[in-house]
Amino acid sequence: MNHQTLTKNDSYRLLTTSGLFAAIIALTTAYLFHIPIGSNGGYVHFGDAFIYLAASLLPMPYACAAASIGGGLADFLSGVPVWVLPTMIIKPLTAVWFTHKSERLLCKRNTIALVLAGLVSTIGYYLAEALFCGSWLAPLAMQWGGLVQSGGSAVVYLAMATAVDRTGLKKQLFR
Repeated sequence: MNHQTLTKNDSYRLLTTSGLFAAIIALTTAYLFHIPIGSNGGYVHFGDAFIYLAASLLPMPYACAAASIGGGLADFLSGVPVWVLPTMIIKPLTAVWFTHKSERLLCKRNTIALVLAGLVSTIGYYLAEALFCGSWLAPLAMQWGGLVQSGGSAVVYLAMATAVDRTGLKKQLFR
């Protein structure tokens, strides 16, 4: 679907799908497999897998909006509102590496994007935490959680992308 030639129905479908992804990202991040780590309010989750899925199905501005809104809402619902703004900046930056233009979700670019998204997320949260606590050294102790989260979300994304590719769901939803 070419972004410049969207019909009104296409725009509604993309907005609705983006809203649904934002909700799925928020719920999956805040409540499903939500494992608190450390004393900084951080937690491990698999919500990033749905950010990656949205970024593989939706044009970039829609995927970035779903990532930002869903991730920020999850932090708010999780009782860590101090992380809402950093999350709303970092999560869309994890989505920009993916492409929705490929016929299949499991393509070379999206596979490389998993690594880049994990790096952006880990570095982004490290920088945010360093600014919050005033130390560049202290946040290093919690970086393992970000790596586990990104790696786990990558595995979940690969499983979902395989299912979407096998069923042809992308073609059916986004023709």
